[in-house]
Amino acid sequence: MQTYETIVIGGGIAGLTAAAELARAGRRVLLLERAERFGGRGSTKENNGIWFNLGGHALYREGEADVIFRELGVRPAGGRPPADGSFVWGGRLHPLPGNALRLATSKLLPLAGKMELGKLMMRLGRIEPDAVADISLREWAEREISDPMVRHIFYALVRTGTYSLDFGSQQAGPALRQMRRTLRTGVLYLDGGWQSVVNQLWDAAVRAGAELRSRAVAGGIVTEGGRVCGVRLAEGETLPAAQVISTLSPAETCNLVPGGEGTALGRWKRQARPLRVASLDLALRRLPVPDRHFAIALDRPLFFSNHSRVAKLSAGGESVIHVTKYHGPEGGDPDEDKRMLENMASLLQPGWQREVVAKRFVPQLTVAYDQARIDRNDPTPGPSVPEIAGLFVAGDWASHGELLVDAAAASARRAARAALAASAAGGAANRAERKIR
Repeated sequence: MQTYETIVIGGGIAGLTAAAELARAGRRVLLLERAERFGGRGSTKENNGIWFNLGGHALYREGEADVIFRELGVRPAGGRPPADGSFVWGGRLHPLPGNALRLATSKLLPLAGKMELGKLMMRLGRIEPDAVADISLREWAEREISDPMVRHIFYALVRTGTYSLDFGSQQAGPALRQMRRTLRTGVLYLDGGWQSVVNQLWDAAVRAGAELRSRAVAGGIVTEGGRVCGVRLAEGETLPAAQVISTLSPAETCNLVPGGEGTALGRWKRQARPLRVASLDLALRRLPVPDRHFAIALDRPLFFSNHSRVAKLSAGGESVIHVTKYHGPEGGDPDEDKRMLENMASLLQPGWQREVVAKRFVPQLTVAYDQARIDRNDPTPGPSVPEIAGLFVAGDWASHGELLVDAAAASARRAARAALAASAAGGAANRAERKIR
């Protein structure tokens, strides 16, 4: 029987990153993915030459994921969208004040508000996020922004970059760091969708020597005496391993471990607040209004973006658009959310229904299983599970201040490095014991 030093559970961005990191360090690593395809929520579905991500995705340039991907040899291709869109207020479009001229001519703000917004944008480019890591975003905004409309604009921009409506518990530092990255380096919409990153991570892991299995469902993590012994597959086979990295949600990971509720896994499961959205994904033969590509609603949690303006997402040149509604803790009503998203599309692109090549509505899409919050009992979950030697966790929820895919990639690297350090420490202890004997 093939033996492995580390088994990684989950073949999304975090799992593939962890497997590649471990294999590059010389570990015998096996990755188990329950689905037929790898990628998880980072996968892309091809439909008659149209590439649909699971909702709108963007890679933050020079973020943790971007840096890690490049170190692993992953080179995402795509384009940076320009900041020349619109705000929606009261059912009307207003130019997004992305430069001095647009700000000066905006009818959303009085002169004092325009001056405050201009100063705020300059401050955000210079702010040190770690200095405000322990307060909520709402506390920071209420203290620093006096004009109510400027505050609306600020919250809408933060929401777009973090997918969160929970400004009262959201850590100010990570949110402001995301804003600073947006202003300094921007984001990429990826050619071929996020599957292009998934495929390159898969290649990096395999080239380094990792074994990757699809349709392999983990039924449980086997432990003995407070240590990991392996993974039991749902079909009954047990795969021995001294270490396991789970990249599943906190609830799924907790349920795989006997007595998991009484460990840190139970705490992480109970404290998690998933970020969810409703998404309307459209492929249009042509845009009824060609110069409308991007809009953020100020009075409703809505976002419209034509990703194919800067990225290749169709074989025939169709426009691929994502319209997003951000959910709060209460979730949403699917019928009402669909109407709201379609109305947003009609405001930007009236008559779009006549141009539809492909259409998909997802009423409840999990973007991240948790985020950096000031009210988390454990503000930095993972990478180790203290009660179980050899068990590590990674995923967008295991954030140490990163957000979204940056949290997934950064936590995967933390877990891989913690596993390597534990092996090295165990090897040193064994050598010392043999020497004493």
